[in-house]
Amino acid sequence: MRIAITSDLYYPMANGVAVFAHNLAKGLVKQGHEVMVICPSFTGKRHRSRQDGVTTMYLRSIRFPFYPDQINAVPTGKEILGVQLPRLAYRRGLWITVDPYPELKKALNKFRPDVIHNQTAEMIAIAARRYAKKYDVPMVSTGHAYPDNLTSQVKLLKPIKKPLDAVLRTYMASFLKHSEYATMPTEMAIEDLVPKNRRHFDVTVEPLSNGVDLSQYTPGRPKAKVLKKYGLEPQAKRVLYVGRVDPEKSISNVVTAFAGVLEKVPEAELVIVGDGTDRRHLMDLAQALDIQQQVKFLGRVMVPDIIDIYRSGTVFVTASETETQGIVLIEAAAIGLPLVAVDAGAVRELCQNKKNGILCKPRDTEEMAKAIVKILDDEELQEKYSAESLKIAQKHDLNRTLKRFAEIYEEAIELKGKKAEKNVSVLKKLFGKK
Repeated sequence: MRIAITSDLYYPMANGVAVFAHNLAKGLVKQGHEVMVICPSFTGKRHRSRQDGVTTMYLRSIRFPFYPDQINAVPTGKEILGVQLPRLAYRRGLWITVDPYPELKKALNKFRPDVIHNQTAEMIAIAARRYAKKYDVPMVSTGHAYPDNLTSQVKLLKPIKKPLDAVLRTYMASFLKHSEYATMPTEMAIEDLVPKNRRHFDVTVEPLSNGVDLSQYTPGRPKAKVLKKYGLEPQAKRVLYVGRVDPEKSISNVVTAFAGVLEKVPEAELVIVGDGTDRRHLMDLAQALDIQQQVKFLGRVMVPDIIDIYRSGTVFVTASETETQGIVLIEAAAIGLPLVAVDAGAVRELCQNKKNGILCKPRDTEEMAKAIVKILDDEELQEKYSAESLKIAQKHDLNRTLKRFAEIYEEAIELKGKKAEKNVSVLKKLFGKK
């Protein structure tokens, strides 16, 4: 098949959508399909590249200054008289397309896709949907986000966040609706976003894991040279967070909970891997709690080093309430880490309470601290949860995801054909058989 993947977020950006779209493109090529990715340029200029068998068309783009590009390190901001100034704009802002349709149309007309798989609901996605409708190309859409993933990023939107979230929720659901077939990473994410009476939704929405490469994310002893590179001791009781360091991830609750952990396990350390707009605030919070010596910020860490960082952990923790699945949770489980998370969003499908980890009430930092201490102090419990994490991760093998998407593309093509036949039949009834 000739498959076009359209996304407003793409590698080397550090977020779940970009990682998944990149893994999907490479995986489909390995299966023998021809793949073109269409995404914003990270230089501003339109250009084309081919790597790992994937053709990528980078469309002309501009900087959106109110959110960092998720590629370069996020600046911590300026201080005046020891006071941290709030940062509203970024010199290296997010790359966005303004009028992608002409370039997208030209690229797709040349590529002639059998199916388009859309990953986002922004400008390139709107252009892709327009193209699919005009040229009768089957379309598959995957919903990766909740409204809060967007509105929590831009501080200027705070006064209108609640009504804007409601509008975006309707818009995101409608975007799935205008496809031949739709997916979201978990059943819980579907229940949160899609109207409960799906008979009126007109399109199948299937839960399908983002998946990770289980041949790459495996248990093992971390490489000493990697730990040394990041200043980590091999035998530490290590609480680990990996992911974007942005406000909607609620990492401040993890830091606050960790202060309580140190009262019971003073030798523990918290390692935060990733970058984002909340990093400076978290550093200040750690200092205010007088735990800055036990909290380490590693910044953005990529494969293969990140695998050794996972392997060095004792327990993986997240307080995020906005996950549609969480690739980092799958990665942590695949390494064999016990999990501590909050019972919100869709994380319950990966962090299963008292099976491979502990679920806490959202924003209850005391309960989270007790859960972390319980795991850190009990090696038998660690082994039990680790074994269950490995079992749960097996259900999220990327190869299984790739195989199912190939089947979905075939189904979408068939559905599109049936719609065309139905339309022809209706026209014949209206205007005769001329």
